[in-house]
Amino acid sequence: MSLGAARPESHPERLTAHEARQRLEHERNSRLAQLNASEQAGHEADDHLMAAQRDAIQRVLKEIDAAFARVQDGSYGTCQECAKPIPVERLEILPYARCCVPCQRRTV
Repeated sequence: MSLGAARPESHPERLTAHEARQRLEHERNSRLAQLNASEQAGHEADDHLMAAQRDAIQRVLKEIDAAFARVQDGSYGTCQECAKPIPVERLEILPYARCCVPCQRRTV
């Protein structure tokens, strides 16, 4: 999916670079808040569970950084497996998605 300058409100087909960055910033801030909360609660909970949660959050933060790089190089919104556009609905829900749903299912 290429990034357009604007998108029609009735049937959005692509996110603008600005919209993509905003969604990614929101995701990053949410994950950083989760990471901070898990570190503060770490002394009260199971260490193994908290470590697994922190690892998962850090993996998502790396995915978000990679998505920012794709916005920068112009490949954001294009499936890294089949090179087809990732539907805007998927990017609205998971802004750091690298693949379309069919390709993601094949890689899992």
